[in-house]
Amino acid sequence: MRDISPKPPDSPRVGIIGTGFMGRVHARAARLAGATIAGVAGSRPEKAQQAGLGPAKVFASADELIESGEIDLVHICTPNHLHAPYALKALSAGLAVICEKPLATDAATAVLMAGRAAEAGLVATVPFVYRFHAMVREARQRIARGDVGRISLIHGSYLQDWLLSPDDDNWRVDPELGGPSRTFADIGSHWCDLAEFVTADRIVGVCAQTAVVQSRRASTSPVMTEDVATVQFRTASGAVGTLATSQVSPGRKNRLFIEVSGTEASLAFDQEQPELLWVGDRAGSRALMRDPQTLSEAALPYSPLPAGHAQGYHDCFDAFVADTYAVLRGEHRDGLPMFADGARAAAICDAVLASAQTGRWTEC
Repeated sequence: MRDISPKPPDSPRVGIIGTGFMGRVHARAARLAGATIAGVAGSRPEKAQQAGLGPAKVFASADELIESGEIDLVHICTPNHLHAPYALKALSAGLAVICEKPLATDAATAVLMAGRAAEAGLVATVPFVYRFHAMVREARQRIARGDVGRISLIHGSYLQDWLLSPDDDNWRVDPELGGPSRTFADIGSHWCDLAEFVTADRIVGVCAQTAVVQSRRASTSPVMTEDVATVQFRTASGAVGTLATSQVSPGRKNRLFIEVSGTEASLAFDQEQPELLWVGDRAGSRALMRDPQTLSEAALPYSPLPAGHAQGYHDCFDAFVADTYAVLRGEHRDGLPMFADGARAAAICDAVLASAQTGRWTEC
């Protein structure tokens, strides 16, 4: 049974499951948001002890951490195949959850997870953290107030090169651990979430193709998950779009780019240059710099530093975690990505895989 003694509302006791790169990112953001890291669990206790996540108690397993009664919220930062079992167990134990994406390795399970969280009335969020760039919020606000007119085209890409070589390997390549999709589930999900968030327009149909560029990797196992994926799509409002995703594009480290064209203007955002929002119309174009003195009210909360003091990925992640904890305290935060958004991304991913397999347009 969970300990239900009163807790300081502004200092949740959190547990971190998973001690790799993302576990460290989550732990840093948790500390900055004022949480107490009360427990850590890794694939092995010794890994959790060596992770350097602070003086937190090391649990023998994730199950033990979840069942301990010493945690209010759990951060799930494990390989993808463990997201659903740990999240569902945590929700059943009455815990709030932050779960890495993809929320699950198939859409049906992701929908189940979102439903369980809603039924239990528990805070359950997914780190689609690119929503938390100030200039993304600025773009969203400008589109909402009609600056671009009627949207006609949405296009972009998300390109990386960290799996370029046959010698590059990672658990994500293994479909037993990462799921049936790799590149699209890992980074295409971010792009689609951002596109729907910024435009408030829903992707309703996709026509996709995928390819494996490196057929074998360091593990010598045949590669079954895609290195690249391209998608044509249409939206509920009638806009059309294209997306290219890759984890084998030389020189591209984490280049998420999105451009929205309308009947009056275009807006473009490049995650590797997050201080800028490009604005174009028939009279010319200009690059807007993030500046708290000129940003819209919607963007201002995500621009705590003066203009010229660059913000980036960590700032977005910190803001996402802080907003999750604020909602846990009963406050409202606009645009916080919930499990329902994770389920939405999983539905698009399933449609992309189905389309790539059949060569046909697929609804999502």
